[in-house]
Amino acid sequence: MTPGGRICHAPLVGNLVPVRTGDDDTLWAVVATVGRKSRVAEVFRSRDQALHDRAWRDQQVKAYADWLVRAKQPVPHYSVTPIRRSELPRKWTPLPALGFLRGQMI
Repeated sequence: MTPGGRICHAPLVGNLVPVRTGDDDTLWAVVATVGRKSRVAEVFRSRDQALHDRAWRDQQVKAYADWLVRAKQPVPHYSVTPIRRSELPRKWTPLPALGFLRGQMI
């Protein structure tokens, strides 16, 4: 109400709440690729987080590049791509930066 006792009908534009769309399950995946094999290494809600993780993984691979070559281990390549939650395998788990630390490469 206004000081004169009249009802004020102020526009509600400033109070709008964004409505979630069907894209809520879209995530950003860091994908490890060796040869023709690819695997989702990690997933993030934002592209910036995924790019940061990819940069970190690239740095780890560069730091151990000589060792990877001497150990005859394939060198993974990392990329970032959008992915839907439903596209992740049911038992998916994050992949270490060098990939083979669990005894398997990608």
